[in-house]
Amino acid sequence: MSSFIGEVIGTMLLIIFGGGVVAGCVLNKSKSQNGGWIVITCGWGFGVAVSVYAVGSISGAHLNPAVTIALATLGSFPWADVPMYIVAQMLGAFLGGVLVWLHYLPHWGATEDKGAKLAVFSTGPAIRSTGANLISEIIGTFVLVLGILAIGANKFADGLNPFIVGILIVAIGLSLGGTTGYAINPARDLGPRIAHAVLPIAGKGDSDWGYSWIPVVGPIIGGVLAALFYKTFFGA
Repeated sequence: MSSFIGEVIGTMLLIIFGGGVVAGCVLNKSKSQNGGWIVITCGWGFGVAVSVYAVGSISGAHLNPAVTIALATLGSFPWADVPMYIVAQMLGAFLGGVLVWLHYLPHWGATEDKGAKLAVFSTGPAIRSTGANLISEIIGTFVLVLGILAIGANKFADGLNPFIVGILIVAIGLSLGGTTGYAINPARDLGPRIAHAVLPIAGKGDSDWGYSWIPVVGPIIGGVLAALFYKTFFGA
């Protein structure tokens, strides 16, 4: 399997788990409806761990353009491969969104809340404030990338690293996710948002394109800052 296909499959799995747990918690007549924030953060964290286990040995399991760009900034990943990885991540995230829509097909029509439907696919702010929302995504992704780099520098039992990264995702969601829904990943937000825009979702509203640049630009800035911080204070 090529690294391109690995990133497609890994990011698709990530969205199946992450979008799926949100759908289960917010869509009407789901058995897990009203599961709450703890369930959602755990679903995302475990989903990241499984996705990294699935393709880590194939592509390195970046699954996130912010991670790919940060690693390239550090010199740990070739810049020439960055566009290919980002395309794969976007494609995988889009496909994951489509599969979540199919899985919960009867529940879209049973749910009137247009915002809840969009939340299955993409993030949105608790309080809409452009500057504050951008800062939240920068800080969240800074912590993500710094955490990933720090985890990678430690010695764990073989095969444990992806699980520790999953715990990091849960921690970020619990501590920092309440402001914007912690996209911390441009592909995770933009790929499924495109799926929301093009799929025939029953009773959907708009895809909130006015906000959509924040979970793309914020994570990229945060990831680059984390890479520079790590290189300066921890060594490359």
